[in-house]
Amino acid sequence: MSNSVAKNRYSGAELKEFEELINSKIETAENELKILKSSLSKSGDSGTDATAATSKVLEDGADTAEKENLNQLAVRQQKFINNLENALIRIKNGTYGVCRETGKLISKDRLRAVPHTTLSIDAKLNEKK
Repeated sequence: MSNSVAKNRYSGAELKEFEELINSKIETAENELKILKSSLSKSGDSGTDATAATSKVLEDGADTAEKENLNQLAVRQQKFINNLENALIRIKNGTYGVCRETGKLISKDRLRAVPHTTLSIDAKLNEKK
């Protein structure tokens, strides 16, 4: 290894880049969450009158399944937004990009792909063992 000391924090400019990426992802995720919530608030109105009772029962079942699916997507989306917002807090307090297991810097490529991660790829792989 050379005389240079291993870097243990990202620079202000690097953190600014990640902050912009995260804010962009939050904006996109919030828009998607609004769409999901809007779809959920529509009361299964298919716009057609069901003529047969069995058809109505099947439609009700499909509507229920679709609402459950939309609700799960909305919950996942909200969790994603919360994780991104937590990443912004880590940027502000200077701990962003530092693996919570190893204390080493998480690679920029990993942070660009998963900007809310708190684990390096090595720590993530070891976690699954």
